[in-house]
Amino acid sequence: MRKVTSLNGHDRFDAGRCRGFLQHPYVFRQSVSFRAIITSARGDVTGDGVIDEVFLTGIQMPGSPFWRDITVVVRDGRTHQEQRIQLQNNMGYNPSLFLGDMTGDQILDVAVVIDTGGSGGTIYAYIFAYLDRQFRQIFHSDVFNAEWKYSVKYQNQYKASVISHHQNEMYILDLTYKGREYLNEIYTDQGVLKMPIEGWVNPLSGLYLVDFDRDGTYELLAYQRIAGRYNADSLGYVQTVLKWNGRRFMLDRQNVSIVGSGLS
Repeated sequence: MRKVTSLNGHDRFDAGRCRGFLQHPYVFRQSVSFRAIITSARGDVTGDGVIDEVFLTGIQMPGSPFWRDITVVVRDGRTHQEQRIQLQNNMGYNPSLFLGDMTGDQILDVAVVIDTGGSGGTIYAYIFAYLDRQFRQIFHSDVFNAEWKYSVKYQNQYKASVISHHQNEMYILDLTYKGREYLNEIYTDQGVLKMPIEGWVNPLSGLYLVDFDRDGTYELLAYQRIAGRYNADSLGYVQTVLKWNGRRFMLDRQNVSIVGSGLS
């Protein structure tokens, strides 16, 4: 039986670790009524020089890795008052919390990433910064996905093109690494497509905070998986580095990567 700490400081036991509890309806209602602390971090997120506590809280169904009603709670280190930050998409798996300066103002910002559990391996991602004496959302995965659009088309001679409409740029993938069996299904012996094929780029599947410049300010490294004929047919990844410009995150650079093949 696993002990989990609730936000009010009391301990509860996770009924998901004890099968006998799952059969008792009263215990089921009791366990989900508590808001558990999923993870926590400490740092100055309000800029007053005092260490604050940041919690990621939620409700977990017994015996399931799925969390719902995921919420950010900031406990001010100076006043001890708590502020809740609601997430638009507040359900999912493996919620994580990270504190780091992403705006360059020497104040730690709050990043939250949640796995959606979908077949494309997509995530929900949020970043909040303390601006003008309140927490403001400065990154939202839904906004990113809506802004960054792509077209993926297979080309003759074992190639595929990926067009980034946001940047009006094209990337060419060499598909020979996919292997002869794969290529024979869609190309003639002369390397001509047997029929037109279009792929797509999935929504955000990874968001990583990296201090590329080693100046104490983190950039955002966004990963989006390129799919071919079907979702599991991965062609590579679009990697986008975003940097704060004082008002919003803007493109710093973008590239496309592929998975290498073994040497025969």
